[in-house]
Amino acid sequence: MTPDRQAKAKRRGKTFIRAWRKHRDMNLEQAVERLELEVGYPYSVAQLSRVERGETGYSQDVLEALATIYRCEPADLIMRDPQASEAIWSIWDQLQPVQRIQLVEIGQTLKKTG
Repeated sequence: MTPDRQAKAKRRGKTFIRAWRKHRDMNLEQAVERLELEVGYPYSVAQLSRVERGETGYSQDVLEALATIYRCEPADLIMRDPQASEAIWSIWDQLQPVQRIQLVEIGQTLKKTG
């Protein structure tokens, strides 16, 4: 990697793209194959590997395609560790719709009462 690319990579924030791939039990080859078959998005193993390592940037199109095959939201790939089982979003995912409403109400009450 050139010094310029190294400097850019250091400025990029951490993502959870690799963590989501592993969370869905896929290796790089399987992920790239699913991108092509399910989403019609041509991508190489090398490209995905560089994105996961932060060596190259990603586009909105890449995030949306990856989110489709990893069954998450594009924002999850950037800010949400799928292995953090005690994180609020992990708990949220496990709730039924009525329980989600209750959780929001509890959160609003906590916010109001401190």
